[in-house]
Amino acid sequence: MIKVTVWNENVHEKTNAKVAEVYPEGIHGAIAAGIAGDSFQIRTATQEQPEHGLTQEVLDDTDVLIWWGHKAHGEVADEIVNRVHQRVLDGMGLVVLHSGHFSKIFKKLMGTSCDLKWREAGEKERLWVVDPSHPIAEGIGQYFELEQEEMYGEHFDIPAPDELVFVSWFEGGEVFRSGCTYHRGQGRIFYFRPGHETYPTYYNENVLKVIANGVKWAAPVRTAKPVYGNAQPLEKLQAK
Repeated sequence: MIKVTVWNENVHEKTNAKVAEVYPEGIHGAIAAGIAGDSFQIRTATQEQPEHGLTQEVLDDTDVLIWWGHKAHGEVADEIVNRVHQRVLDGMGLVVLHSGHFSKIFKKLMGTSCDLKWREAGEKERLWVVDPSHPIAEGIGQYFELEQEEMYGEHFDIPAPDELVFVSWFEGGEVFRSGCTYHRGQGRIFYFRPGHETYPTYYNENVLKVIANGVKWAAPVRTAKPVYGNAQPLEKLQAK
């Protein structure tokens, strides 16, 4: 059983009637319901909760954290960012969605600005699978389409991904690296692009399938934790 925490700042839903209409249970609620299954134990957390709902106890009990943020990146406390960062280094998986590319935690893990081009015009997005052997692409065809989405375009200021799983093409002509994986410490990170708040993206079966696959891929591998610092020899040393 993979323990999943779906985190959402939950600001747009309270300030934008259109978003509240599309996601009456919040983006976090839609994602949690959409990926629910026998292999996941899911909780949700939002920014307005004490410690943003990400106490040390919650994070220690989380195998994979899903992160959606947009309007209130700057309001996330650095103490919580550092706490999440350490948990990723210690092995917790992280799935960052859409505008979470500009979150403090993603930028801290990437070490770059994570900036990009964007345009909100309700364009068609076609997501191409460029690594069909990758487990995150399991059950997805050669591509799938979203009829309305926000455009993200290159250059996307991120480090070269360890693996590139999806590339998006938009109706206006731009392309974008939309499914990227990374390893940091013992943790695995998956960035997945779709998910603008005014479109029903998180009800799309393919999007939910990719997120679920990403959670399974990012789940911790139970191996021995590395030991650092001064070490005693494994074999007896001969006197010099």
